[in-house]
Amino acid sequence: MITTPYPAAAVVAPRIRDYFLRHIAAETVARESLGPVPDVAVLESMINAAFWTSLRREEGFVPKMSLAYVPPTDSGHAMRFEQPMALTPYAMAKVAPVVERAGIHLGVWARDGELYAWGTTRSIPALGIVIEIVEPALLVVKHHRGEKTGKYVNVAVLEGDQVKLVDESASTLPDCPALVTSLLGFDSPASWLGSMNVLVQLAVSMRAHGRGGLLLVVPATSETWRDSMVAPMPYAISPPYRGLGELLRDGTASKKNDRFQQALREVVDVIAGLTAVDGAAIMTDTHELLAFGAKIARRRGSPQVELVTVTEPVVGGEARTVTPAQLGGTRHLSAAQFVHDQRDAIALVASQDRRFTVFAWSPCADQVHGHQVETLLL
Repeated sequence: MITTPYPAAAVVAPRIRDYFLRHIAAETVARESLGPVPDVAVLESMINAAFWTSLRREEGFVPKMSLAYVPPTDSGHAMRFEQPMALTPYAMAKVAPVVERAGIHLGVWARDGELYAWGTTRSIPALGIVIEIVEPALLVVKHHRGEKTGKYVNVAVLEGDQVKLVDESASTLPDCPALVTSLLGFDSPASWLGSMNVLVQLAVSMRAHGRGGLLLVVPATSETWRDSMVAPMPYAISPPYRGLGELLRDGTASKKNDRFQQALREVVDVIAGLTAVDGAAIMTDTHELLAFGAKIARRRGSPQVELVTVTEPVVGGEARTVTPAQLGGTRHLSAAQFVHDQRDAIALVASQDRRFTVFAWSPCADQVHGHQVETLLL
């Protein structure tokens, strides 16, 4: 099917399969409600097909699509092809526009050891394997959490010759912010629909607009954060914009409602868009928007931050101590300084290259900690 193998596929396929087998064994729900796990050869073939498809162009467009390993079905969430489609890069690039939109997947199955696409589907079982083509040579292997409004949990990211497996134990490390725990997807489903979920959605939206951005989350019960801002703030909001907080309070009983989810996405996108303005957007931990385009200044009497601890929640990743300038430009420097001076706040920084860092104070290291989480946001 693919004459030239993608080397990373052979390396990562056994580890991905072990991940799914381990999680299925730990599940307490009926096995038939969980996604099937392909053997290593099938999984390797899917990754190969996705990788070589990502390098093609179809009428000038890069194929962006996701493949779901699920058996053929005639349910209302599926559309069956009359003739099975060979899973070749040429054929997949041709049908990519059909499954480019979020929530639509190319259904893939194996017959007599050969992979084929049987149609499209919107229904993915819990722990169902999905391989997404994000951009050329960038793939994400993920699975659905199982809840209707739940996020997909990233398992591995393959970017060219780099393979990153998400570290499941990262959320248990000291000083791991609740936002990072939610991004990892290993917290409880109930909390996924709570306040940290909003920060997750803001992070995803900030990264998606591609302009770079900075969001500061400050305590609603304190005004000390103003000591770290250049006054006057040109885009201060008075009274504070409470649309997000009110929506969350009003929608407490209906968070699984599609209309609520749509309204939430719209408000989140508005706030995320403000982060693209030069400077920082400022929001309280009760979701009141206070300003955007605000300039950060070192608090009077506070030393300049010189070093930060940096980690990435991937298997084999090690903590590094670097200067803020090694992480990025002015946004990273300002965010690290702000968290150093305002230790009860966190800062979300999106780079123009779509890298994403969450800065928080680490009492264990007595230092600013930068959590590089773009692997979790893909």
